[in-house]
Amino acid sequence: MPGPVAGWHRRKTRGPGRRRQGRIAGISPTGTGPTLLLAPRINETGLQLRTAAGRRGLRACTAASWRAPRELAGARVHLYGGPLFADAVGRELGVAPLEPVQGWLAALPRELTLRRVELTTLAEARGRSGPAFVKAPADKHFTARVYGDGRGLPGPELLDDGTPVLVSEVLRFEAEFRLFVLDGAVRAASRYALGGELSVAAPESDAPELSAFAADVLAAATGPAALPSAVVVDLGRTERGWAVVEANAAWASGGYACDSDAVLDVVLRAAGPLAGLPAADRPFLRPLPEVVG
Repeated sequence: MPGPVAGWHRRKTRGPGRRRQGRIAGISPTGTGPTLLLAPRINETGLQLRTAAGRRGLRACTAASWRAPRELAGARVHLYGGPLFADAVGRELGVAPLEPVQGWLAALPRELTLRRVELTTLAEARGRSGPAFVKAPADKHFTARVYGDGRGLPGPELLDDGTPVLVSEVLRFEAEFRLFVLDGAVRAASRYALGGELSVAAPESDAPELSAFAADVLAAATGPAALPSAVVVDLGRTERGWAVVEANAAWASGGYACDSDAVLDVVLRAAGPLAGLPAADRPFLRPLPEVVG
């Protein structure tokens, strides 16, 4: 496996009074060749990716709606947006969105998570007593947070009993960091939280320890704990040491202070044409529904 750090970059942030210009709705080509399609509700990371794509001659556009643009039929499409957007357009456009398996965090050794983590069902979690952190593995079916007990979770009238959830012991993170990983190497890193509150910055003084721990995590990413070739991994520092927070789909994750060109490299692989999907990544392919009407 390649080393964990291929190069971390600190991007320049825009001043408070500056705004990006340009159209952000409809099909707005900025180049030729493969197309990067962004969700209609474009965010800051989407804007940065669109600019980065244009610099390297890729066509980049923002969808005007939650339907697959007819103009892109037969094109080589990559996408960036949330799970709802991928489900709405991915199958029709022949996109292969990659995401970690649902039980990835639970499959890691305890020394990397510093807490007990279990993949179970929402019905089982509702019957538990005592506080626990509960989240859906991929989609945001409900708010991921610490629940005093299972009675605070969504009832069967809102979500099916069989909905998979991750239930973990409560662990307080002092600082949290996002890593964009490509082929087992960290391409970009950013801090995104301090004490549970949003705090975006380059890793700086934490970088050496973060890099060392990332190497341990990526080395352990084999077997049931394997990861797709392009993915986001979040790590955190606690009073007991470093621990894995979670892993997520790169095509649906914010870049924070990461270098946009490095993020784009990961996103292009994480949600690109199905026809070019390597066999090793097929277990991580998100099942896409067939959209009718």
